[in-house]
Amino acid sequence: MKKRRKDLKPSELAALQAEENAAALEALRKRREKEHKKMMRSKGSNKRVGKSWKNDVGIFLLLTITGLFMIFPIYLAVVNSIKPVQEVFLMPPKLYAMDPTFDNFKDLFKIANNSWVPFSRNIFNSIYVVATIFHVLFASTAAFVLSKCKFPGNALLNQIVVIALLFNSTVLYIMQYIVMATLGMINTYSALILPIIATSMGLYLMRQSMTSIPDAMIEAAKVDGAGLMHICWGIVMPNCKPALMTIIIFEFQTAWNTVGGGLVYDEALKTIPVVVQQIAAAGIARQGAIAASAVVLMIPPLLVFVLAQRNVMETMAHAGMKD
Repeated sequence: MKKRRKDLKPSELAALQAEENAAALEALRKRREKEHKKMMRSKGSNKRVGKSWKNDVGIFLLLTITGLFMIFPIYLAVVNSIKPVQEVFLMPPKLYAMDPTFDNFKDLFKIANNSWVPFSRNIFNSIYVVATIFHVLFASTAAFVLSKCKFPGNALLNQIVVIALLFNSTVLYIMQYIVMATLGMINTYSALILPIIATSMGLYLMRQSMTSIPDAMIEAAKVDGAGLMHICWGIVMPNCKPALMTIIIFEFQTAWNTVGGGLVYDEALKTIPVVVQQIAAAGIARQGAIAASAVVLMIPPLLVFVLAQRNVMETMAHAGMKD
């Protein structure tokens, strides 16, 4: 039978104390060994998953190859634009210009300026169509009403906007022509601008962005006496800047490449893409000018995207997120 601690002699009590301390140290050592092994196993699993430098190099090479694959068409367009006409038809084709020249760009502007409508007028037409901000204003205000104002038929209108995304613009040409002809807008600037304004993509993007803004912010502004216009342009719109820049990029590209279809016949109203198509219709003799025109048409949308790409990526990153 074990003696109680108070009945032990001092020497026996000291020995018992030393034995307990040794047991406690041994238990602590074992626990630390167990934790160390667990940590090492965790490090090994992390290394196998993605911490290895080999995996990092593999991901870097994959992204590099993908980036080169995506930039190759742009490089090829620029190279073809500075090739002489005789090099364009070499077989097999070269991926570089052996005798680079800017004669293709000179020929392009010379051909365009020789028409009875000055090329500067075509440039003005394209800039006039692109510079319109009516779509941004329309999409922003309509999206605010659909997302933050409750009224009968709100859900139905939102469903119509979503359904409108399913239709290709080509399907609407006949209806657009009938409406424009009825309103007397054929062969006018309205025929170029109005179809661009009435698109559902920008409205949908702005609506989705505004739905992520808390309703409590709107209610607090109403309590402070703010009107709907102040709430829209002073509170909601600054928080939707990424989505706003996104629709500016999309609509800029759409407007810059617009040709008017069957709605515009007057040469003085035609845009740069139409002029380029007319130059390309001349055939093989103008292949150099056609290559140069591809670069000219590509530069403005590319610059707009480069300047606003950060906001586009931020929009995509926050898409579908809710508070």
